[in-house]
Amino acid sequence: MKVLGMISGTSHDGIDVAVVDFALADGVLRGRVGHTASTPYPEELRARLIAALPPAPTTLAEVCELDTLIGQCFAEAAAAAIAEGGPADLIVSHGQTVFHWVEGAHARGTLQIGQPAWIAERTGTPVLSDVRVRDITAGGHGAPLVSVLDGLLLGAYEGGAGALNLGGIANMTVVRGNELYAYDIGPANALIDAVVTGRALNARGFDEDGRIAASGRVSPRLLEALLDEPYYHLAPPKSTGKELFHPGYVDEALARAGGEVGDADLVATLTELTVRTVADDVRAAGVGTLVVSGGGCRNPVIMDGLRSALPAVDVRLSDDLGAPADDKEAIAFALIGWLSAHGLPGTVPGGTGARAARVLGTLTPGAGPLVLPAPLAAPPTSLVLAR
Repeated sequence: MKVLGMISGTSHDGIDVAVVDFALADGVLRGRVGHTASTPYPEELRARLIAALPPAPTTLAEVCELDTLIGQCFAEAAAAAIAEGGPADLIVSHGQTVFHWVEGAHARGTLQIGQPAWIAERTGTPVLSDVRVRDITAGGHGAPLVSVLDGLLLGAYEGGAGALNLGGIANMTVVRGNELYAYDIGPANALIDAVVTGRALNARGFDEDGRIAASGRVSPRLLEALLDEPYYHLAPPKSTGKELFHPGYVDEALARAGGEVGDADLVATLTELTVRTVADDVRAAGVGTLVVSGGGCRNPVIMDGLRSALPAVDVRLSDDLGAPADDKEAIAFALIGWLSAHGLPGTVPGGTGARAARVLGTLTPGAGPLVLPAPLAAPPTSLVLAR
């Protein structure tokens, strides 16, 4: 079964797609990763999206327009992927998260926009969407959903392994034998990107190759203020997002720290915040291997910082396991689509904190009748990915 996975993450910079052809034999699910791509949002649309995000006020009219415009962007990205990689049996659209409602230790709701009907109409292919909320109704956080992929990929590592995703938010899955738990650590690129964009430090909107951070010095006083965040002391499972870690959060931390911090020093300090919070949690997990993916793995300041802080840990990219670091989340949603299509849960309770695993998503028919494969009685025991 060929599944096209699509996601725009918390960096809000564009749409990642991955086409994966899955086949199951003797309990082992093999996925051949075919076409992958990243399609940037049009600059005007990205600016409108960022302007509408909490804590900024917005209107239902703006939400409706963004839902349509983002859905149309996803539809074009899907059509381009099909043109390059051939027809798919199912498309999975994560859409664009615009609000993740968390109160204390509990997730109450989540909202992803990007109307899937545009994708189904444009491609004629059925679409699975709205994949997070069912887990929340079962008491979970709806995140990190990539933990179902991590569990299948990393189960064979002796001594335990961690899978770290460095997107806007850093999340980690810890796998040790039959034990699995996962959670959001805190900001990875969210605050760095907010400063680079807000202060117009470059035209890219992120610290490309960590150049700005490398040119600055960490402010100990500001770093101390940033680390004094109650979220870091919550026990897993837990989830967070830009509802907490937004541009105003940096301004509040600067006010608490007092004194002036230059642009490069500010980016260096926020980068060290990512390194420090991630390294602390990896040490606490006691894993021997850390498999890293997401845009932050392309930042040498972050990666060098992690390797320096974790000398006893084998820090490697997810490419080594057949999941290209830039495409891993899109691959994970393709996997969730395969699981849902076969009537299998797309979550691991330890990964999200839910009472039990749930089949995920809402289906939008394509051009013809909606036909699903015969349900499977048991999930795969492992996953092998290859190009």
